[in-house]
Amino acid sequence: MTHQTVSHPGLPDDPRADAAEPTPSCPVEITLDALRGRWTTLVIRELLRGDRSYSELRRSLPALSDKVLADRLAHLVQAGVLGRERTAGWPPRTHYALTPQGRRLGPVLQALWDWGAEA
Repeated sequence: MTHQTVSHPGLPDDPRADAAEPTPSCPVEITLDALRGRWTTLVIRELLRGDRSYSELRRSLPALSDKVLADRLAHLVQAGVLGRERTAGWPPRTHYALTPQGRRLGPVLQALWDWGAEA
């Protein structure tokens, strides 16, 4: 018989893991919220390759509409995944870079890829 404080393989040893319903403070829900929306993972993938301007992201993902790209970038900035820097000049340029927290999504996306490839 295992002791109650011994965690099960694959489950965190954290009281939040015993939630009876989804809560906004759940780390899994926070991660899923950050990754929500079609195209989000591809935008993150492009930024894992290096900082990009809005125009560079558009060229990298040509089927992605301006509206959806702008929405995904704004969401990722608000979620703390991306930093946004606007440079002066004409035309003004906006560069996006992953924050340290955003860079930590690289292994998460790799794990999702690996799981999906084996399904």
